[in-house]
Amino acid sequence: MKKLLFLTLALLPLLASCRKQAVQGSVGEPQVAATFYDQQASKPSRKTVTEYELPAPLTDRPEQILRRMGYTTSYNKDTKCPNWVAWHLTKSHTYGKHQRSGEVFTEDSEVTPRATNNDYYNSRYDRGHMCPAGDNKWDAQAMSESFLFTNICPQNHNLNKYEWNTLEIQCREWAREYGAVDIVCGPLYNDDSRLQAKTIGRSRVHVPDGFFKVVLCRTGKPKAIGFVFRNDGKKVDLADVACTVDHVERLTGIDFFPALDDKTEQRVEATASLKEW
Repeated sequence: MKKLLFLTLALLPLLASCRKQAVQGSVGEPQVAATFYDQQASKPSRKTVTEYELPAPLTDRPEQILRRMGYTTSYNKDTKCPNWVAWHLTKSHTYGKHQRSGEVFTEDSEVTPRATNNDYYNSRYDRGHMCPAGDNKWDAQAMSESFLFTNICPQNHNLNKYEWNTLEIQCREWAREYGAVDIVCGPLYNDDSRLQAKTIGRSRVHVPDGFFKVVLCRTGKPKAIGFVFRNDGKKVDLADVACTVDHVERLTGIDFFPALDDKTEQRVEATASLKEW
């Protein structure tokens, strides 16, 4: 608990820096968003979300919604990183014959400005997957699309290799145990206006100060849990970085799982126990 308290206090300033930008967000082209928002509504809102894994639309930062075979991403043209990446992970999607060997990281031609492979060269940061390649082995196209830079953030090597990977594996185990889980993850940025955003490459890709992941299980009695990591590669246990979804919402300014009925959403987001998983 002491470690979690320290981490919580340290990450309270990690409200996305772009929340201060007075930029009207967009949900991309109508045909891209049609699957996810009720198109009968005049304006997308938390009440028009039709997919359980999808967060409410963002209006306080740039947002372009992009649909991929294995995930949905909310792209931010200012940070050149996703605001969030969300996907519904089923048991069957945790298996497959399509491996990451031979795949290459690729610019996403649907967005501009955008990150490139050169931005990461000699940056000392990994090209960290948000929706992992390991969750996309079920389809060749899904695997390839997981390497688009709109699904990637600059990530500390040790975090990417160890703790982040450990949580990815754990999520696949939960999907196999419960049949399916809904997942959202993304970057956290320090909201201290006195600090200049750290960037890499000519595209000035913003380097996150941390990362979040929230997981929802709708099998049986619904439950949810959140995780917050610093982007520094220091060794931590999952139990020490576990937290409520409400806490992650306060850090990010993102409204998660709005497709749930209000009573269920309030209950599952207010509590979290790793032991219950």
